[in-house]
Amino acid sequence: MRIAFVHEYLNQFGGAERMLQVLCALYPKAPIYTLIYDRNATGGVFDDKVIHTSFLQKMPLAKKHHRAFPLLMPLAMEQFDFSEYDTVISVSASFAKGVLTKPGTRHICYCLTPPRFLWDDSQKFVEEFGYSRLFKKFLPPFITYLRMWDQEASKRVDDFWAISDFIRERIGKYYRRPASVIYPPVNVSKFRVSENEGEYFFMAGRLVSYKRFDLAIRVFNRLGLPLKIVGVGPESGKLKKIAGRNIEFLGLVSDERLAELYACSKALVFPQEEDFGIVPLESMASGKPVIAYGAGGALETVVEGKTGIFFDQLTEKSLVDAIERFKKMSFDPKDCRTQAEKFDIEVFKNNILENIKA
Repeated sequence: MRIAFVHEYLNQFGGAERMLQVLCALYPKAPIYTLIYDRNATGGVFDDKVIHTSFLQKMPLAKKHHRAFPLLMPLAMEQFDFSEYDTVISVSASFAKGVLTKPGTRHICYCLTPPRFLWDDSQKFVEEFGYSRLFKKFLPPFITYLRMWDQEASKRVDDFWAISDFIRERIGKYYRRPASVIYPPVNVSKFRVSENEGEYFFMAGRLVSYKRFDLAIRVFNRLGLPLKIVGVGPESGKLKKIAGRNIEFLGLVSDERLAELYACSKALVFPQEEDFGIVPLESMASGKPVIAYGAGGALETVVEGKTGIFFDQLTEKSLVDAIERFKKMSFDPKDCRTQAEKFDIEVFKNNILENIKA
């Protein structure tokens, strides 16, 4: 079976790229088609792959400012030629699902999410778009055009896979299509369980507004409890300004250091709605519970009262109450580890192979 992968952008190395790396291990001969490829930004992990890029690769500033070219991305995707493949697997959060395939080629879309900037977050996208007020006035018609294209592109997919039930429901709402759920993998073997209770609370992720690091910082300022934060991002400066002395920013760390930080923590604080969310599973793989906002993918990975607890509102009071409840509870590290193992890489690989055959 001749397989090809499609990935929107290879200009960072995050959760989607780690998942693609595992897919590539399953099908090492499969090439990758992508709009933009930045070897340095991906750490060279795809050096052994044949990578085909679009005309955007040659455009000035496109590697680092690709979001400035949304109107060109449908055209770029449609110009890829997949006539020699039996199966095309697109890993898509926006445009990859729109590739054109011949009638005899099976197109599977592993959907990370229907593009939020076109659907439920479109108004927010226009408001936060980094251009003048006059330019923003002309954006809505283009958003409408892209939304119509995205709807049409969804019809080009033969089978949808979703990364969570949360995303499966969104696929049903916006595309009126069924989807099978295949949870992304966590490499459980990279993390170790420590019997120590830990001395600090922990957070990890890109420092962006929707992940609500600001909420956690305000709460920990108020409680005076120690909090360590791993990650970098555009909100870094703003967050450091509001953080008290009990909060430590560690920036980017090695995988070994990350595993150590998880293992030596009291719990992970996870105050955001994610489409899935690998970070809670990494914490549980380390035997540590999660204090999570009760929405999105966390509801499918964290077991209330057994591997963590939920809070139901994105307010300081709700998070404070959850932390106070957490202090009175105990969690078995083995339960946390066992839960994480349900999402291990080998489970993911078996699910992919079974669904490919289906």
